[in-house]
Amino acid sequence: MISKAFGPIKQIAYLVKNLDASLERWSLYSGIGPWTVYKNVVLIGHFRGRETSVTIDVGLSYQDDLQIEIIQVSSRTPSPYQDSAGRPLVGMHHIAWMTDDLDRDIVKAGSRGMVLAFSAANPASRVAYFESGDEPGILFEFIEVTPPILQGFAEGVAASRAWDGRDHILQTIDFAAP
Repeated sequence: MISKAFGPIKQIAYLVKNLDASLERWSLYSGIGPWTVYKNVVLIGHFRGRETSVTIDVGLSYQDDLQIEIIQVSSRTPSPYQDSAGRPLVGMHHIAWMTDDLDRDIVKAGSRGMVLAFSAANPASRVAYFESGDEPGILFEFIEVTPPILQGFAEGVAASRAWDGRDHILQTIDFAAP
């Protein structure tokens, strides 16, 4: 039997051109909701060895215990959310695991042949994205869990289970708001 190297996958993520329109369509098409929207999320880190600061808008909802993340990049800095010409990517982006020891899992992923592409942090958490030339078009992310991350996950799962399908936005948090 093959063991799951990093535990259960906790998130799948998609990149979109218009976050608000995509969240509306996801709610309509799939019945997933409600969404918590985070505007102006800043990640400070390194992308393929270069320092970078990336700003994204994110919508989070849940299907059972799986987090669905919809991302719209708003900065034009080097990041895993854009192609080499700086154009925003669109489509399936990554799968993610939660980890209580990001440094350990960075080493473990590297020992399995994955290459660190992006590592970043903000006051809420640290993340690391890996890539493989053998599996182009998908990234593998590790999210360091913190009490606020775990609380948000639990609250989001509960909200999605209780959702009546009406209002597709649960709340919006804008980190650039005064």
